Parts: sequence; structure tokens; C-alpha cells
Amino acid sequence: MKRWCVTVAVGCLILVGGFPLLAGAYRDYFSEAQKKELGKIQTVLVEALALTDKGAGNAAGILDVVTRRMGELGYSAVSDPLVPHDVVVRVKCEQRKTWEGTASAGGDNDLPDAPSRLWKGPACQVTYALGGMKIKWQKEVRTEFEDAVEAAQSAHAPDPGLYAMNALHAALETYEFPLLLTAEWGQPDRLLKLLDAPQTSQFRKLKIISLLGEMVADEALPHLTEALKDKDLAKQAAVALGNMGKEGIPVLIDILKYSKQPDLQAAAAKGLGDLGNIHSDARVVPPLLEMLDAPGIDIVVQTEIAWALGRVPDRRSVEPLFALDRKLQKIRKDPPDPQIKKLKEAVFWSIKQVYTEDQYS
Repeated sequence: MKRWCVTVAVGCLILVGGFPLLAGAYRDYFSEAQKKELGKIQTVLVEALALTDKGAGNAAGILDVVTRRMGELGYSAVSDPLVPHDVVVRVKCEQRKTWEGTASAGGDNDLPDAPSRLWKGPACQVTYALGGMKIKWQKEVRTEFEDAVEAAQSAHAPDPGLYAMNALHAALETYEFPLLLTAEWGQPDRLLKLLDAPQTSQFRKLKIISLLGEMVADEALPHLTEALKDKDLAKQAAVALGNMGKEGIPVLIDILKYSKQPDLQAAAAKGLGDLGNIHSDARVVPPLLEMLDAPGIDIVVQTEIAWALGRVPDRRSVEPLFALDRKLQKIRKDPPDPQIKKLKEAVFWSIKQVYTEDQYS
């Protein structure tokens, strides 16, 4: 049977639930020197604690799975605190999660993998320290059951504590904690290497692409462009490009105008709206207007284009949006078409954004 030790050393990150969007690859409170330290992390030390109702348990299983999985990203794992290391990751696993007060809302606290304010069942909480400074970053992985005693009885397992720890171990086998840790430390090269590896699954590639977009990693641009050729990765790549810098605009314009996949075109339209808004770049407006009411345009794509135009207020959008609004007002269906309703809402909102007296004064 798997057992769990009190303290182990290895690089790790434990999270739960869906794949979160990062608040940013670098936290605002990091100094430039600390950002450089994060980017150079190679050797990691983890201190883990496993607590059951019987007291401290054995966490050797944590060491095994984390050592193996962190190695996939090229990190070195050490088990001796006296061995030089670049960062310390602390993992506390409990059969019954200790209540630590209500976390404040907003920011990372609202992410799916943030510590739950209500969960009292088995959970592992993870923090890390850089140069002795504990970082304001905390994640949590939980089991599917909240009552370990009840779950163990249903499974005819004699030891609820061991049953809970084994379940948490299983979560580490499947959740992509090495990817999120690499993104948190701002090391896109490791993610890109794994993205290009032939043995990397499509599901894992999707997660890598999403993270690269959140990191706004310029070196990822050619890789994301290449991913557009893969129909299983193309939509996520387009979304990621929407998070990149202005260099992604020409690629997204080509997708919007020439792709035959409506979901991909819609993602490109949204990306253009995001980039145009962030960078105040009016280059996105003409292609959006060209496709706004193009023959055969998919209504979902059309809706995303309408929203995008409202995010980049431009005098040239006024008449085309009014023209589309007049066209839509002539459509009468009972019951109303939900897609038409969404398009009308997008057009109406965008007209309000672009047609104001002081907008162009």
C-alpha cells in the first residue's frame, strides 16, 4: 500500500479542478531581481506534511509522483535541504482541512484552484518561498469526497486517513501542476519544448497553449502560429494569440478572413477586439468591418465581430453597425431566434460605444 512521509524535497505544485487562467505569469510585488531568480529556477526543494486523524503520516508517494512529473519539464529534484536549491515549495496534505479563515475575494482567490473557504475534507495546500520570502500564492487540490471516513467505509478500506492520502496522490497523477508551476515562474522555453515533443498529448498541448497566451510570451508566437494548422489546437491557439502582443494581429486577421472554421473565426474576432482595445490599434477595424456582414458569414462569428468593434471605438464603424442594426430590426420571428437576439445585443452595445458626441471631438 502507498505510504506518505512527513518531509520530502522535490519541485511540485498541487492544484484542483479545472485549468485556471493565470492572473499573470509574474506577480506585481516581484522585483526585477526576483523575476530573474524565478526565470532561472532549476533545482527545487519541497517540504511536505501529511496529516491524518492519527497524526503525521508517510508522504513518500508525494515524492515519487512529483519527482517524476517535474522531471518532464526538466527540473532537478533534491531531498536534502542542505543541497543548494533555487526555491522551496511547501505542501501540506490533510485528511481534514484546517480552517484558516475566510479568504478575501478577487484576484487569485476567485480561481477554481484557490483554497476553498468552505471545504473541510481531504486537501493539499501548496505555497512556495523564494530566498526565504513566502510568496503570496497558494493553491489547493481536493478529493471528490468530503468525508474520508464515510468514503473509506463505502470502499471497504480499513484506514480513512490512508484512503484520503491515496486519493490526493491520484489527483497529482493527473493534474498538470508542472505546467502551472513553470508558467508561474515565467519559463516559457520549458513549455515550448514540451509543446513540440511528439509524445505530448493533444490535451496537454491545449493546456500549454493556454498558459503561453496568459504569459504573453513573445517567443511562443511562431509556435502558436504553427498550432493553428492543427484543427484540434487551432481554436485555443487563436485565443492565446489574442493575449499576445500586437505581433499577433496579422495572424488573427488571416484567420478571420480565410478560415473555414466558424469557431476559429469567432476566436480570432474576439482576439482582434482584445488586442485592438489593449493597444489602441485601429488596424483591427477594417478587417472586422469587412467581415461584419460578409455573404455567408456565420452568425456566431458575426456576433463576436460586433462585440469586437465596440471594444475598439472608431468613426468608421458607425454606419456599418447602424446598417446591420436596421437589417436585424426587420427580422421578426416568434419565438425569437436566440442567436439573432445575441447579435442584436452585441450590435446595440457596440453602437453605444462608437456613436457618442464626445468620442471624436
